[in-house]
Amino acid sequence: MNATFYSLSNSRHGAEEWGHHHHHEAPDSSHGKKTRESERNHRTTEAEPKPLEEPKHETKKLKSLSEYAQTLQLGWNGLLVLKNSCFPTSMHILEGDQGVISSLLKDHTSGSKLTQLKIAQRLRLDQPKLDEVTRRIKQGSPNGYAVLLATQAAPGGPGSEGTPAVEPGLQRRLLRNLVSYLKQKQAAGVISLPVGGSKGRDSTGMLYAFPPCDFSQQYLQSALRTLGKLEEEHMVIVIVRDTA
Repeated sequence: MNATFYSLSNSRHGAEEWGHHHHHEAPDSSHGKKTRESERNHRTTEAEPKPLEEPKHETKKLKSLSEYAQTLQLGWNGLLVLKNSCFPTSMHILEGDQGVISSLLKDHTSGSKLTQLKIAQRLRLDQPKLDEVTRRIKQGSPNGYAVLLATQAAPGGPGSEGTPAVEPGLQRRLLRNLVSYLKQKQAAGVISLPVGGSKGRDSTGMLYAFPPCDFSQQYLQSALRTLGKLEEEHMVIVIVRDTA
């Protein structure tokens, strides 16, 4: 049965409200005091809230998922490829082990970091298949998996100096087009790792690229609490190392 498992319903979790200012009022000055003194009291109370304003600059209010991603550790950036299109993507680590990313997302002929990942398979968002991915994540914990937040790579953004040139025949497109395609297919993109097959004792694994759905939202609860709602197109990437 085709489970229409994912939903784009906005979660009802509201953003935590920060910075509620308590208005400090000056104690009533006795009627016998001079008005000049009460004016001075008023001036000092006006100055009092200033220290409460300062943390706003230190912890800048995050407005988008891309800004939230910048607070996380960069796991990978490069091009996701599907058919004749490529999508400049940044992936930031939500949880799991950095070692899984560096060992599986590398070019095994040169030993350097992969700059391109080609989606060749699809995984339907059916409950049994999602349960299998969850089982693999649990089996790989704590050092055999990683979950990343994929967002549109900003030109000139952090880590973008390594973004590769687009191969001839590939059309550069925005990540939201890939997200829309996967949503329409009700599927996750799948990539077998390492790219090009394993040699000898190389570790192997799988990468799953999930569009927004119930499964992916479970990894974005912290982002949801911070932002209130997740409007920007994004994907959640799950990388699992095969267990022996």
